[in-house]
Amino acid sequence: MPLNVRITSCSALVVGLLLVSGCGQDSGKPPSHPSASSSPSASSAGNLRVDGVSRTYLLHEPAADADEAPRPLVIAFHGRGSSAQEMRKMTGLDQAADRRGTLVAYPEGLRHGWGAGSKATRQRPDPGADVAFTEALVKKLVRSRQADPRKVYVAGFSNGGSMALRVAAQRPGLVAGAAAVAGQLPAGSAEVKPTGPVPVLLIHGADDPARPMAGLPRPGPAPAGQEPITPSLSTRASAEAFVAAGTGKAVEKAEPGYERTVWGKGQVELIVVRGAGHVWPGGDYAPPERFGKPSDALDATDTALDFFAGGAS
Repeated sequence: MPLNVRITSCSALVVGLLLVSGCGQDSGKPPSHPSASSSPSASSAGNLRVDGVSRTYLLHEPAADADEAPRPLVIAFHGRGSSAQEMRKMTGLDQAADRRGTLVAYPEGLRHGWGAGSKATRQRPDPGADVAFTEALVKKLVRSRQADPRKVYVAGFSNGGSMALRVAAQRPGLVAGAAAVAGQLPAGSAEVKPTGPVPVLLIHGADDPARPMAGLPRPGPAPAGQEPITPSLSTRASAEAFVAAGTGKAVEKAEPGYERTVWGKGQVELIVVRGAGHVWPGGDYAPPERFGKPSDALDATDTALDFFAGGAS
């Protein structure tokens, strides 16, 4: 399906809540909090019109370097029922990205969710709409010379983690790596299969009750009014789907608080966090009791960014 994309943006200061003031064609980037740098980090809100649908996102930019070279970009997908702002707060990606000179874009899902699977639903008749939105967002940030097209990464939590895996699977030429926390590849009638090599990291709580390690081959009904829950592979099968033929056997290593499995030269990794529930390990998030226990066994944000800088570089 050809893309028909028209781009506008709205800039905003982030002070507690995101307050959007004014809107114009690629308007300026106001600073947020003061920094020791002469060019402090900045946050803004933007709008993209993709195939006739208005889509929104938040963008965090670290302090500019003297050479103003394009930067690595992380697209961070929130979970089902959540939002871009909640993803930003839970992960602490802004602060981690500032330390590494990385852009972070937080797209907003339609009806607070993502079409991670390939099957159309009544609520989401175009199952490729979110992939198209992601492509348009990356192209916009590359075209503005803010993002380095060789260093574009996707990450996400839960439904957003599955969305990150879908983008990596179906657009391996668009991204240099993906990280999914509590996310799995869609299966069954919504199946998504990798179409090319791309480094992938999966982090999953061993005791996740919402999205079990074994996957969701036959998920139960969704809450009233929400789109159906997508069937998924097990977490390990999701990782193995990205392992290239001839890579060799998996190497497993027990570390304090978690188990790490690595395929090849670190191109695909699976981290299972002992005792953790449906959570972003190390995140600023108090999960509902039904989601299980949080964990500080590792910081999922730094782990993902380290993976992008190393195994996915």
